[in-house]
Amino acid sequence: MSQDLKKMYKTVMDDAFSSAMEISFVEGSQRQTLYYEKVAWAIDDVLKGLRYGENPGQEAALYRLVNGNLILGQTQTLQPGKYLVSDIELLQSGKHPGKTNLTDADNALNILRYFTDTPTVVIVKHNNPCGVAKDASLEKAYHKAYMADRIAAFGGCIALNRSVDKATAEAIAAQYAEVVVAPDFEDGVMDILGAKKNLRVIRIANMARLHEFVGQPVVDFKSLMDGGLVAQWSFVPTALKKEDLLPAVCDYKGQTYRVKREPTQAEYEDLLFGWLVESGITSNSVIYVKDGVTVGIGTGEQDRVGVAEIARDKAYKKLADRYCFEACGKGYNLMDDEDKKAEIDARVAAEKGGLIASSMVSDAFFPFRDGIDVGLKEGVSAVIQPGGSMNDYQSIEACNEYDAAMVFTGQRSFKH
Repeated sequence: MSQDLKKMYKTVMDDAFSSAMEISFVEGSQRQTLYYEKVAWAIDDVLKGLRYGENPGQEAALYRLVNGNLILGQTQTLQPGKYLVSDIELLQSGKHPGKTNLTDADNALNILRYFTDTPTVVIVKHNNPCGVAKDASLEKAYHKAYMADRIAAFGGCIALNRSVDKATAEAIAAQYAEVVVAPDFEDGVMDILGAKKNLRVIRIANMARLHEFVGQPVVDFKSLMDGGLVAQWSFVPTALKKEDLLPAVCDYKGQTYRVKREPTQAEYEDLLFGWLVESGITSNSVIYVKDGVTVGIGTGEQDRVGVAEIARDKAYKKLADRYCFEACGKGYNLMDDEDKKAEIDARVAAEKGGLIASSMVSDAFFPFRDGIDVGLKEGVSAVIQPGGSMNDYQSIEACNEYDAAMVFTGQRSFKH
């Protein structure tokens, strides 16, 4: 290698990006301009911007919206001053943040904004959640989110929507994480988290107002390799409560098909929880949730069957790892006791990876029933999906065969 990769990771990049940026939308003589300033943090009396971009060696800069207003049609972007990740307070950094640290935190908040009424924890790795859970106790919510996928949580971003208490801090400090984000930290907590010198501890006081960000879009830019740009409004889910969901009904060749069983109240809660968690997951995705906790998460696949199978397989593997860790203090892949592994395998198989009575969530419709059958065969009892396929009748028939409930959102949630 021409460069030492470890050295690249440790190097503070002096980026060449300008101190300010303007983006204008122009229609004839009408101009709407958004004004941004570059963000830096004072660390050991030195101003430092983003450590690097997607990878070491990629210069990057973070810009904060400081002025301007954008209205396109009937849609208006967020106003300057409602800062979250673009104006973080670094309580401890060790190494200052890189691009992925901030985008992980941002996507965690993208999910947390829908759960401000309940202590909720989102653990994100490479911009996708690996564990999400809510509970009456923040400590229990963290434990559930962590154990949902203990392996992927290693080195992740932990976002909590309540002030972190000592019990939760001790649980976090027992693991390895890159970032912890919360609205505040109780007295004595920084003494606990401070033992992890390279842990980036971030306070975002505006998280107390996360509910105000529900339904608020921003302009999302995608750069093309030829320098072109695609601009779009960010995805905003419209199904936020039970009354927003649609019954699974369709007409096909002159016949009306409908799901026979309506979800129970507990199923409705999991369906909405899963749908809103799923809004922060890269498409093409399928996830399974149960009792306010993610069970299996499948992201970014090319086909509906494949992603449903990946989420199912993850559920099995993660549950086996959890049982092994709880019983033996080590991960399943590190277990050399074949009899113990066989015992755990049998337990996981009997419980079908924890998928029995779970809810299946899909960000896009199922073109055929083969995708939804993956979950139903594992004991899924309720399904939520956009609907709108020409073959919705197949999914309806599948649910009726398994006595499963299903609702439609009427809205796709494709995300890059």
